[in-house]
Amino acid sequence: MQPRSQQGFHPVFCTIVPPHVLDKLSQSDDPVLADPARRTLESDAARRTRRQMTTVARPTAPVEPDDEGSAKPHRTLYDCRHGTDLPGHKVRGEGEKPTKDASVNRAYAGLGATFDLLLTAYGRRSIDGHGLPLIGSVHYDEKYNNAFFDGEQMVFGDGDGEIFLDFTVAIDVIAHELAHGLTQYTANLSYYGQSGALNESVSDVFGSLVKQYSLGQTADQADWLIGEGLLAPRVQGVALRSMKAPGTAYDDDVLGKDPQPASMDDYVHTGDDNGGVHLNSGIPNRAFYLLATALGGSSWERAGQLWFDVLTGGELAVDAEFSDFARLTVAAARSRFGEGDEVEAVLKAWSEVGVPTD
Repeated sequence: MQPRSQQGFHPVFCTIVPPHVLDKLSQSDDPVLADPARRTLESDAARRTRRQMTTVARPTAPVEPDDEGSAKPHRTLYDCRHGTDLPGHKVRGEGEKPTKDASVNRAYAGLGATFDLLLTAYGRRSIDGHGLPLIGSVHYDEKYNNAFFDGEQMVFGDGDGEIFLDFTVAIDVIAHELAHGLTQYTANLSYYGQSGALNESVSDVFGSLVKQYSLGQTADQADWLIGEGLLAPRVQGVALRSMKAPGTAYDDDVLGKDPQPASMDDYVHTGDDNGGVHLNSGIPNRAFYLLATALGGSSWERAGQLWFDVLTGGELAVDAEFSDFARLTVAAARSRFGEGDEVEAVLKAWSEVGVPTD
């Protein structure tokens, strides 16, 4: 395996709604459901191809810091006005009053909450550690059924109103996509196979942590759902994914049944979705849930700290597999907490999902 120092940045295009969900929708006999899904798939494929042909580099310098350095976020929100040119028309800058557009205000707040968690819990100034400005664009395209991070900024669709609602309604979706930027600037995990599933899982973890942090919830109080509130009323489901019980987030006539596995016994071998990155992420997701609830209290304090330590520690290879990540979490627990309850809880969590740690 190659360390990050020998690798360039991986071009990334990461969406919250997996391709298999949109593909299922696109096959519906109802054009009201199928057409937006098909257009979203086509749009995503085009942007993904464009991103793969583009070199992703570290921005050379963040904005000039204010008197408090980069201890405050630098957010800029844009309105695409249902077009596809990014970033769109500027509608709100850092420190400016809320607009009349709820999508703009929710995205602004979500970016801020993610910045706050990283700074308060881990002492990290923005996703790059140096106060990188956070850019978000809302009202992307017509009935666009997704949200994405393209290596440079966040983008939110309004949904079709039939299956998906406005993608800014769920703060964990906002934080999930921004966390792809955190991974890009730290472990730089490649977006394929198990390393890609880890990339997705890390985003789910930090998405859930930001939600819990913003609501003041303990691990036991959290719902451990990703995208709760995003599904329209007609959908039989509660969210896009469940970290507590992968495979149970939805069971719908149109969407089908949530296909995420909860352990290595059901690991999905596929060439679709970059080797099943949105599917197999359920395995490390459940490991984190098991750890956080075993430790109790605020999930970001001990469980989240260990994941952050591994992500930023410099030892995680870009093509790491689940077992590599698991071993490093055990090492991080020993390094930070000594031989105590934390190490035992980490070992048990990975064991329950069938991932070896030795």
